[in-house]
Amino acid sequence: MAKLDAGSTLKRLRNRYRLVVMNDDTYEEVVTFKLSRLSVYIALSTIFVVLVGLTVALIIFTPLKYYIPGYDDLRIGREYQQLKYDADKMAKELDNLRQYQEGLRKGPLMGEGKAITLDTAQLQLPKEDLSDD
Repeated sequence: MAKLDAGSTLKRLRNRYRLVVMNDDTYEEVVTFKLSRLSVYIALSTIFVVLVGLTVALIIFTPLKYYIPGYDDLRIGREYQQLKYDADKMAKELDNLRQYQEGLRKGPLMGEGKAITLDTAQLQLPKEDLSDD
C-alpha cells in the first residue's frame, strides 16, 4: 500500500472540483459550485460548531435547562440544605424534650423512683500554714 506524504495530501485537499446542479428535463445548469475538499471540510465544521453553539445557548439561556436531569439551581440546593439542617435540629430538640419529660415522669416529682438524697458530708480540707516566716 502506498504511503501518503503530507505534500500529496495537501494537494488532494486543494484540488478543485465542480458541482453542477442541472434541471433533469432540460439539462439546463441551475447552479454551479467550485469546491475543494478543504472548503467542504471547513464549511461542514463551521456549520457543526454554529449548531452546537446555538444548542448550548438555547439550553443555558432558556428554561429548558430545568429539564436536564441532575440540574439543580444553587439557590434551591442551599434552601434544601437549610431545611434539612432545621429538620434535623428540631428532631434532636424533640428527642431531648422527650427524654426530659420521661425523666420527670419517672423522677421524684411524680412519686416514683428513689428520692434524691443530698450529700451532707463535710469536706475535710487540710489547713494550710499561713505563717511561712
